[in-house]
Amino acid sequence: MELIFEILIYSLTAILIGIIGAWVFLIKSMSDSFRLTPYLDRFEEKSEIKNPIVSIILPARNEEEFIGKCLDTLVNQDYRDYEIIVIDDSSEDDTRKIILEYAKKCKKIVPVFARSKPDGWMGKNWACMEGYRKAKGDLLLFTDADTTHSKNVISLAVKHLNSFNLDALSAIPKMLTFDFWTKITLPMISTFLHTRFSALNVNDPNKKTGYFFGSFFILQKKVYEEVGMHEGVKHEIIEDGALGKKVKESGYKMKMVRAEHIIEAVWARDKSTLWNALKRLMVPLYLQSGKIAIGIFFAVVFLLFVPFLILAVTTIFPIETPSMKILCISAAIASLLIYTGAIIEAKFGLGLRLPHALCAPLGGLVVVSGFLSGLLQAKSSSSVSWRGRSYSMKDHNQSSISV
Repeated sequence: MELIFEILIYSLTAILIGIIGAWVFLIKSMSDSFRLTPYLDRFEEKSEIKNPIVSIILPARNEEEFIGKCLDTLVNQDYRDYEIIVIDDSSEDDTRKIILEYAKKCKKIVPVFARSKPDGWMGKNWACMEGYRKAKGDLLLFTDADTTHSKNVISLAVKHLNSFNLDALSAIPKMLTFDFWTKITLPMISTFLHTRFSALNVNDPNKKTGYFFGSFFILQKKVYEEVGMHEGVKHEIIEDGALGKKVKESGYKMKMVRAEHIIEAVWARDKSTLWNALKRLMVPLYLQSGKIAIGIFFAVVFLLFVPFLILAVTTIFPIETPSMKILCISAAIASLLIYTGAIIEAKFGLGLRLPHALCAPLGGLVVVSGFLSGLLQAKSSSSVSWRGRSYSMKDHNQSSISV
């Protein structure tokens, strides 16, 4: 019995050493990402003056709380030639009324009332297609109703596209959080964005990684059409990721830049949207490969939560053996590295306070629980709920996040 116990202890220690190595890599990747990712407004303008018409496509469903703030920042842009196509996607609140009020005051706003969503479409994807059909511009700028923009954001985006001869550009916004649970959870999720899905990989033409931030991406209209538009990703839960992936895989030149000081977007508005956002991250993975998705889930469990659990157990119930001391020290180092990653992300990426990063164990538990819920419900009749609609994804393959 004692031998079995020792084998278990050394096995857990080996796992913790692996977790320590993984977090060293994650923290280095975060550091590289923050240091090396270019900014939307920091570049040498090299292009001739070009001012193509920009069509802003803004889908909105049940957005009465946010859409006015968004439109206030869009109608006052310093760019000369642009239109704002606002699509009401069968809202059940005062969204339509607000759109019409703004359209009366500003001629740049083109109100569109989306037809009923056909079967097989995600709601936002259908709304974007409805907006595209009204677009006159050579450039399409997609954004969300809960996003706000600085006055010069369109001008900067167009100049950036021209200066680097880009086909597409996406900007990383500052993620706004309102409730305690989102504030402690987002740092734990965001740390993973600096590895495979970092902007550095998106910007590397030799890497296959490509995706857009749905809160802000702009691309040539002809490129959008050639990759199949939103119709080509109509069933995707994470449609911005799927569309960006198509653009990169089709050989077009795309770039991702930082714009936290210029663009602000809401990631999750309350506990309910947080929970569904976590599920949305896991469901596409499971629908591609259940076995790999389960493997990823357990990897996240060990990376975000297990070191804290082991440290707590070995501290509360100390056993004075060399193997247990090594286990306790390993768990302490791993826990410290998780805290370090959370603090770096909270401070430099999200603008959150230190106490939120120090709730990393609780934030990790929320992430694990949300992912588990996504796995368990991936093939149910309502695996994903978003903006008042429930979707069954069991008959749709997802490619927005490749496993």
